[in-house]
Amino acid sequence: MKIAIVNEVSACVKNKDIVKALEAYENVEILNMGMHEPTEENPLTYIQTGIMSAILLNCGICDFVVGGCGTGQGYLNVVMQFPNVFCGLIQEPLDAWLFSQINGGNCISLALNKGYGWAADINLQYIFEKLFKDPAGQGYPLERAQSQQHSKAMLEKLSGHTHKTLAQALKDLDEEVLAPIRKRVDFIALLEENTEKNELVREICEILK
Repeated sequence: MKIAIVNEVSACVKNKDIVKALEAYENVEILNMGMHEPTEENPLTYIQTGIMSAILLNCGICDFVVGGCGTGQGYLNVVMQFPNVFCGLIQEPLDAWLFSQINGGNCISLALNKGYGWAADINLQYIFEKLFKDPAGQGYPLERAQSQQHSKAMLEKLSGHTHKTLAQALKDLDEEVLAPIRKRVDFIALLEENTEKNELVREICEILK
């Protein structure tokens, strides 16, 4: 399972906590694509990290994205503006388990400043433990599983109908929004490494030139 971590500037010092919590899983390959330190050049806000997350998911470069911001709300709102992204705001382990079982999404948003205090790193470990404990989408309670799976399928169709294509959305964005992403050498390199994957990757590489 490939999991991308995409941190923005206000909470990037928490990146090491997220990496440490995910390194406990042997079957996980981590793509650490956001900011790691606040002193980095070309800082990313949750606007850019939301866009980057949508690119990674739509291109099939990763299976799951861990993002967030100070409260988790800004990143959540940005990433859900794009097709094929199903994100949950996760603050505690029970949130993670219910999101996995009921919604079966492919992205989570963490509150990495608000309430991030004593033992927050342990809370992160427990969040991932519950997030990956059981196969996603089984439903809860179990007698509602069929209804929840039907709703998830309807949501996927709704996402396709109500959003522009990812490529068109990127073309329509202001240069000010995309400029910091274009300067992320590691992110652009990852896209270029995957140009054989599908046409969308190649199209996005052209857009971000």
